[in-house]
Amino acid sequence: MSGPAEIRVGASIELEARWDVPDRPERGVVLCHPHPLHRGTMHVPLFEAITTDLLQRSVAVLRFNFRGVGRSTGSHDGGLGEIDDVAAAIEFAEAGFPDLSFGVAGWSFGAGAALRWHARDRSEHNYVGIAPGVGSDPLQRLPEPESLQPARRTIIIGERDQLVSPQLIIDYANRARATLQILKGSDHVFYFREQKVACLVAAGLGLPVPADEIELACQ
Repeated sequence: MSGPAEIRVGASIELEARWDVPDRPERGVVLCHPHPLHRGTMHVPLFEAITTDLLQRSVAVLRFNFRGVGRSTGSHDGGLGEIDDVAAAIEFAEAGFPDLSFGVAGWSFGAGAALRWHARDRSEHNYVGIAPGVGSDPLQRLPEPESLQPARRTIIIGERDQLVSPQLIIDYANRARATLQILKGSDHVFYFREQKVACLVAAGLGLPVPADEIELACQ
């Protein structure tokens, strides 16, 4: 079933998407890409690495382009309409594989959109946020932890993130009761650490990743 797909959002938006599916999938995940106005797409190298890793762990991966990106119709909505994009992608994924348990993971802008969807729809899906933004923009800031349903949540941040304050992320993760993973020496883009991030994403989704492998990934 691997290959291109289309996701409908309401009556007027169609999102470009792609399935990558192992022979015998045991779980699933939806990936939400970084900022559309800063070259973020579903094909960023970090997502390619995460997809490759998860396929080897028997996870079906659905990636999609937010509205206005690539072949997706519509236009960038500042983070508001993108919450609907996440909701539609999750619904599409679960309809495609109704017997699988799906989680959601995002990077930067995508991590924030996924977490705001978590709060809005009171989701209990496993969540992994890679360097989510914690700015003051009301359309992009993270939801109040009190608005989140109990769920497995993991937040990954680079020790030297130049776009997101690691300390603000640490404080938020503590308030949200999320597992926090800090990659030593890494910044916001995780160059040359893609495989380490992929390992931490797998662990955050609840896959059986050995503790020593997780510890090594954070070094």
